Amino acid sequence: MESNPTQKTEDSGGEGLGVKSRLRRVALITIPIVVVGALAFWLSTRNKVSTEDAQVDGPMVSIAAKVQGTVTALKVRDNEQVQPGQVLVTIDDQDVRAALDKAKAELAEAEARTVASGADTQAAQEAYESAQHADVAVAEANVAARTANQTKAKADLERMKPLAQRHEISALAFDGYRTAADVADQELEAARKRLDSVRQDVKIRRSGATSAQARQLATSATIAKARASVRALELQLGYCTVTAPTSGLVTRRTVEAGQIIQPGQTLMTLVPIHDVWVVANFKETQLQNVRPGQEAEIEVDMNGRTLKGKVDSISASTGAKLSLFPPENAAGNFVKVVQRIPVKIVLEDAKEAEAAGLRPGLNVSATIHTR
Repeated sequence: MESNPTQKTEDSGGEGLGVKSRLRRVALITIPIVVVGALAFWLSTRNKVSTEDAQVDGPMVSIAAKVQGTVTALKVRDNEQVQPGQVLVTIDDQDVRAALDKAKAELAEAEARTVASGADTQAAQEAYESAQHADVAVAEANVAARTANQTKAKADLERMKPLAQRHEISALAFDGYRTAADVADQELEAARKRLDSVRQDVKIRRSGATSAQARQLATSATIAKARASVRALELQLGYCTVTAPTSGLVTRRTVEAGQIIQPGQTLMTLVPIHDVWVVANFKETQLQNVRPGQEAEIEVDMNGRTLKGKVDSISASTGAKLSLFPPENAAGNFVKVVQRIPVKIVLEDAKEAEAAGLRPGLNVSATIHTR
């Protein structure tokens, strides 16, 4: 049976028209969907900046020894959770205790010397005050009395001279008056020497009181020095027990029981996983509208969980500038590279972050809502 060519042509034309019609219908449906999707994507991303170059960061507390000694006990294991004040390491303290006992004995001796020195100072001060007031007053009164006697004796002698010349009194009586005047002169001279001696004694006693006070100050300084030594040794005794300054996980432990350690030697590191944040390295072209306080979302690569946060601050320099070997751009062949600036993002819920298993160094993705 022969086929009709005209009929085949009509059938082909009909099928072509049907295909074109279906393509038009698909285009009419697909193009609006694509446009709406692109518009929705643009609307959802126009006020956001994102980066995958972000890591979890946090404090790393190094635990170091402050004294030299032998480790007697190790109280924690690697990756163990510790609390503030928990004992981590104990160090042999026998040498420190012996030195502390010696320092306490020296302190007691210095305190006893201070008591004796105080008594000596008091006695010297009293002797000085007594000599300054009583002895000098007595000596001055004696000089005044002898001066009055001398004046009277001289006056009597002068009155008797005319009488002796006229032989109205005997030579023996006149000699008595002259002798009394000479005795009064000698007594006054002796009283004056006594006054000078008393005044010199006052100076000596004042020097003695000053020396006693200086000795008391020296013993007081000795006490202060001994107390400082006791305090320092008590601190060293406390340093023989190393405790956790904060809560966290023990990591990178480098000490074992029986090991001799030196002051400043790092024993282990504490990682406070309850206090972590995110450092996101954004391109410089993304930071035009980024400000502190803006909301952010953190997606954890390890488990896919999403955490909420806020922009805390923007670094004062690029990451390349803060690197160990900053790039040298003074070369002749310069290629401009988009720089990245670290942005610190704090997490709103520390417990949620801890439950998400965040650890310093983990990779995350950060998205900041700029509006």
